[in-house]
Amino acid sequence: MSGTSLDGVDAVLAEIGPAGQVRLLHSHYLPYPDALRTRLLALHTPQPDEIHLAAIAANELAHLYADTVKSLLDGFAADRVRAIGCHGQTLRHRPADGYTLQIGNAALLAEFTGIAVVADFRSRDIAAGGQGAPLVPAFHAQVLRHLDTHRVIANIGGIANITDLPVNGPVRGWDTGPGNMLLDAWIKRHNGVHYDRDGAWAASGSVHPDLLTALMRHAYLPLPPPKSAGREQFNLDWLDVRLGSLDEALAPSDVQATLLEFTATSLADAVNRECAGAHELYVCGGGAHNRALMQRISAHLPRIRVATTATLGIDPDWVEALAFAWLARQTLHHAPGNLPAVTGARGERVLGAIYPA
Repeated sequence: MSGTSLDGVDAVLAEIGPAGQVRLLHSHYLPYPDALRTRLLALHTPQPDEIHLAAIAANELAHLYADTVKSLLDGFAADRVRAIGCHGQTLRHRPADGYTLQIGNAALLAEFTGIAVVADFRSRDIAAGGQGAPLVPAFHAQVLRHLDTHRVIANIGGIANITDLPVNGPVRGWDTGPGNMLLDAWIKRHNGVHYDRDGAWAASGSVHPDLLTALMRHAYLPLPPPKSAGREQFNLDWLDVRLGSLDEALAPSDVQATLLEFTATSLADAVNRECAGAHELYVCGGGAHNRALMQRISAHLPRIRVATTATLGIDPDWVEALAFAWLARQTLHHAPGNLPAVTGARGERVLGAIYPA
């Protein structure tokens, strides 16, 4: 898995049983080289010769994915692996226009590793009228649903999404708004680092009420699910316009504090509005390590137990990669991987394209 945070590649070796039970065997993380991260970020907006540049970046990603697989397997025979589930790197996610684009050259990855690759998980759902996202709720329902307790799972990567797992009733899920995306971009601009460790920089600042109000007016937030978001909706250009509308210049740390509150508030509002009766919220993704963010989410949800998925026995760093291993298995078994109540598709669909070894 390589997500909208553009930080690197999360890889897991998973054993999945006949009933869909999942066991994590090994894990490995490989950070993106700074130069690749810069090129991928640039490709999120139109530029000259972008088709060629995207193809070259896809090849580079295939090399990186293959290196990740090699390190992950380290002594584990490749012929024991049925397939690699490869999400790829999203460059565009525009379901309203009928497409989504994740690059990674799955054919080249299969060639490098000698292992079948399942990729392009989102396009089939979009073809069926869905958002193509989020896809992880089907996995959350499989491994994290509780028979007697109403749970919500929050995946906080670049974008934040939640999965509503009621005891009775359908599983629902959608993107709530920004996760780490704006936080990471802002601290990179001002401090030259890729993320705000523990939310310490945000905690050093103060929330600016007028800026928070302006951010919370984003047209995406009140839309009813199903819905999905990405860099198209939440980016520094959008933030700069809101900052420019204020009557005063803000200290960068105060902006960071406000962005953290924006992520916490938009997520908690979605839980309060759409997940009535929830008793527990478990967080996975990079946001689970942001102490200040976890504290603010807890403060907004005083009647709900807030913890990370580690409490449930799954390290929050690997939940999404495990989800795409599970989705790849669904594809190989010709079983659906989407939930129409989540994505808005016309029905269940088998997701992904298979590149044989």
